[in-house]
Amino acid sequence: MFRVAEGTEMTPELLSEYIGKHKIEVTNRYQKLHDAYVNDYEIFHLPKKAAYKPDNRISVNFAKYITDTMNGFFIGIPIKTTNPDDKVTEYIDFLDQYNDQDDNNAELSKICSIYGKGYEMYYNDVEGNVGITYLTPLEAFFIYDDSILERPLYFIRYYRDADNVERGSWSNETIVQHFVQKGSYRWDGEAETHHFDGVPATEFIENDERVGIFEGALPMIDAYNKAISEKANDVDYFSDAYLKVLGQRLEEEDIQHIRDDRVINFDGDVNGVVVDFLQKPSGDETQEHLLDRLERLIYQISMVANISDENFGTSSGIAMKYKMQAMSNLAKTKERKFRSGMQRRYRLIFSNPISTVRGISGDAWINNDYKFTLNFPANLAEETDIASKLEGIVSKETQLSVLSVVENVQDELDRMEEEENAQKDDARDRVMQMTFGGVSGEQQNVLGDTGNDEQEQE
Repeated sequence: MFRVAEGTEMTPELLSEYIGKHKIEVTNRYQKLHDAYVNDYEIFHLPKKAAYKPDNRISVNFAKYITDTMNGFFIGIPIKTTNPDDKVTEYIDFLDQYNDQDDNNAELSKICSIYGKGYEMYYNDVEGNVGITYLTPLEAFFIYDDSILERPLYFIRYYRDADNVERGSWSNETIVQHFVQKGSYRWDGEAETHHFDGVPATEFIENDERVGIFEGALPMIDAYNKAISEKANDVDYFSDAYLKVLGQRLEEEDIQHIRDDRVINFDGDVNGVVVDFLQKPSGDETQEHLLDRLERLIYQISMVANISDENFGTSSGIAMKYKMQAMSNLAKTKERKFRSGMQRRYRLIFSNPISTVRGISGDAWINNDYKFTLNFPANLAEETDIASKLEGIVSKETQLSVLSVVENVQDELDRMEEEENAQKDDARDRVMQMTFGGVSGEQQNVLGDTGNDEQEQE
């Protein structure tokens, strides 16, 4: 985290200093995490072995598996954002649809899992709406003040354009300023007001330490890749083992014949002749123990369940939840951090004039409710049995909340009420038809009203 004294003015010199610091951080840390996720591990960059030695380079992409598994568990079911004010909820739904926010949230969550943090930036687009986009720590960073509150002072984003020229922008609480690097950093055009009440970006974090989900297990992943690559080398070694012939001199053409035809034939007395292959001691059992131990530790340290394990799918519902308890705890921590980021998101967006002209109050974000639903494997038969046993013990709302197929309990209750009313109407119409010989309830009401009018006239 970069910090400066409160009130520090942004200058080209300060910008150059902190972009330089950020690039060092990218090289030493973030690029390695990115490379691991895209399956570019240390094993591929080790020195080459001699030409006569097997040199397999095999990687098992635990980093991607762990990240994607956690991401699907945490946000595979999209976040539901609501507000007691229907107008606010309607505007939030519009923002989510307009910016494809379900996908943005999923990508932002993945970025946080890889790097330990990610960024979201807000802007006014050409259509006159608020735009939302996500950024990685490879291309953006915050500068905070040095107070205990760590208030954001500046948000910097930089990139290289099609001509390989470094460009970017920085923003503070009121303005956004573009810059270009040509020999030195300098401002590119005039500063513009961004119309948000604060620095128009949010840092989402995985945890307070900003550590990626597989970062602690990365040394073990490298060790696993090295071990399994050496195991493949041993297979090649045994396939191409040297033939040993003792007590018999072989000519060049004999060697060629043995290699091509795979036949060994000696004339005369063969006593004392030894023909076999040179073999080094097998370390297969040791290698297997090492691979098994590393695999268990990788999942244990990352706190993500190996859902591809053959024993995982045969577990009952409660046993499966116990196996996923560590991952659930991790997801709960992440949920609290993500919720905090979303609060800042809507606080900034609702402060924008584009939102206020729609009648949205600047402090409406305080009443937002965010529903996160962890994506546990569902056993519908077991859930149905539990829900049926709760009949008469708890409310309908609590009873329905047990069922994973019910995405929104209140909507389901409303639909149940509509169906019940429709059934009552159908039953009443059938009774009317049986009573009045084919005259519907509506017609009977009309007839009844006519009879009443005639009596009043008399």
